[in-house]
Amino acid sequence: MSPEPNDGELLDSYSQTLTSVAARLSPSVATVTVFGRDRSGGRRPAGTGSAVSLTTDGFLVTSAHVVTAGDGGQLTLPDGREMAFQVAGRDPLSDLAVLRAVQGDLRPATLGDADKLRVGQLVVAVGNPLGLAGSVTAGVVSALGRSLPARAGAAVRVIDDVIQTDAALNPGNSGGALADSSARVVGINTALAGVGLGLAVPINVTTQRIISGLMHDGKVRRAYLGVAGAPRPLPPRWADELGQRTGMEVVEVVSGSPAEAAGLRRGDVIVEVDSRRIERPGDVQRLMVGPAIDRFVVLRVLRAGSIQTLTAIPDELRAA
Repeated sequence: MSPEPNDGELLDSYSQTLTSVAARLSPSVATVTVFGRDRSGGRRPAGTGSAVSLTTDGFLVTSAHVVTAGDGGQLTLPDGREMAFQVAGRDPLSDLAVLRAVQGDLRPATLGDADKLRVGQLVVAVGNPLGLAGSVTAGVVSALGRSLPARAGAAVRVIDDVIQTDAALNPGNSGGALADSSARVVGINTALAGVGLGLAVPINVTTQRIISGLMHDGKVRRAYLGVAGAPRPLPPRWADELGQRTGMEVVEVVSGSPAEAAGLRRGDVIVEVDSRRIERPGDVQRLMVGPAIDRFVVLRVLRAGSIQTLTAIPDELRAA
């Protein structure tokens, strides 16, 4: 009689990867219950979702829309502990929020870099869909570079480089982790766009700055230029001379904005901002961060067959 197979023999390499990610990451993903107020002033559950532990002393990241209904609530940890939390800061324009648990002793997840992802790469979603804590689903990166509109008051911003995955997501997964095969968190699950189509806000240099700002200041400061654009191929001569194939065509200049004051016009093609190459609108958006507020930025634009240099002074973007 042949010997009984051991666990390693029963699991193929794919299964071993998934079980390893689940074992390493699940202890870092909590269930979030947000409390609001009813008409009599009493406390009531007003929403649920997931959150990913960032630090041992109580910080977690989740989706901003998970905590829109209140400023606090209760966390349920995978080990069964329950503890209250407060919202340390939320940023609807990136759909990210940071929570602070009243107690520490959390198990932080390891953050990765979504900019290194490739289409077809294995990803694992860990969250609490439909109230089912610690659920793990797997899939692949279906597409990269997707855009997701976000709004805060009158301000509208496009979240760039959103990850599209076919890992099964359901209500309650929002705020949970999307991880690579090494259990590094590369995205925060944010939306179910259709059957077999989920979206996650990427974890990269840009979003880590946002998370850091929410942890330390409770808010994110952004610069405002007042221009809308779209990618536009450059004429061959300029593509060769500048070493890039596209720029950002200006399709709208907001009246009274820093862009209008700088002399930008519809039809201009922005190719450079502060010596940084601009190939699409997201390249400009990434530069409109706190340090750019109220200081000169230098723009190079293609207009009527020649390169012109303009200067602008971005204002601070106000959400309301």
